[in-house]
Amino acid sequence: MRGMLAGHGVGERVARKVFARVHREWATGLDDLELLPLKVRRELAKTALFPDIEVIERRRAADGFVKYLFRLTDGAHIEAVRIPLPDPADARALKQRRQRGEVQGLVALPTAKYTLCISSQVGCALGCAFCATGKLGLSRNLATWEMLAQVHAMVRESDHPVRGVLFLGMGEPLLNYDNVMATARILSHPAGLAISADAISISTAGVVPAIRRFTAEHSRFRLMVSLAAPTRDVRLGLMPIEERWPLSQLAPAVAEYATASRTRVTVAYVGIAGVNMGRQAASELAGLFAGVAVKINLIEVNDPTGRFKPPAEAEVKEFRDELSKHGVPLVRRYAGGRDICAACGTLAATRQGGEVLGKLASDARPKLATPRT
Repeated sequence: MRGMLAGHGVGERVARKVFARVHREWATGLDDLELLPLKVRRELAKTALFPDIEVIERRRAADGFVKYLFRLTDGAHIEAVRIPLPDPADARALKQRRQRGEVQGLVALPTAKYTLCISSQVGCALGCAFCATGKLGLSRNLATWEMLAQVHAMVRESDHPVRGVLFLGMGEPLLNYDNVMATARILSHPAGLAISADAISISTAGVVPAIRRFTAEHSRFRLMVSLAAPTRDVRLGLMPIEERWPLSQLAPAVAEYATASRTRVTVAYVGIAGVNMGRQAASELAGLFAGVAVKINLIEVNDPTGRFKPPAEAEVKEFRDELSKHGVPLVRRYAGGRDICAACGTLAATRQGGEVLGKLASDARPKLATPRT
């Protein structure tokens, strides 16, 4: 922004304000940039574009998840999800009560903030067996502005602060590396939405060269690696990417990232009954990452076709107990929005279930972290 505007005689201070006007206040045209001289705006009108994407539909699940269906300017469809989260203090208090035996089962806590799950591609080329998006095939990468537009559309309609973004929707983010990283940098910029870098997670099914690039660039964002199985034979039947970048390459890349980032790497693991659960699988998983700081983020499979079933509690317990013996922590991730096909693995531009909503707010000002201009 500074470089482009400098060619029009605009200084850094004003350029930063223009950046904030576009990325924090959602300027929709040059008329919203009155801080620029009229002559400059006329010059920019020859090349500047303010494209947007269309919200076709919003569906709210029983648990408060809201799925957005967008139409892009070329007619393609993508989806994104707004995820409600409680106040961390309330969540900690509930955990303590559960540990004392005072609470059992799921308990709904008041929403205090949102995390947004956005798409990085139209469809996906990886074809994971348990993922509805993979069955669509890949149409194209999303441009940076198209990813930002998803965020802006949901932020504009949010009644609580947006504190995080997950590149976990449709597509493989690391196969659209440059645009995804540019998007993340804009989202975390202090003159933009000022979302904390460690609250921006970028998921990958295991694109090893991109993981190594991510590590070498000392990215401030969090990396999440999807595994689905601890052995080549099982993983190959679930995730075809194993053929291109096998576990024998992926595990060392994860270890390098863990060492460089000095963080415990999140390994997303889709639990499938009778396929990748139980003590043996847990032991193999621990061995794969022996000596590496990882945590297993377990989510039960969501397969509308019924081919794959979620694991029984007994399988989960065996899996967790075995991992615990090896000192590997496990966190069970809640699969929200199932009734509207908004849970992980189900995004496929479907229109079913839940409550169809109109516009959630009329250009309401979001409660965001205060950016510095």
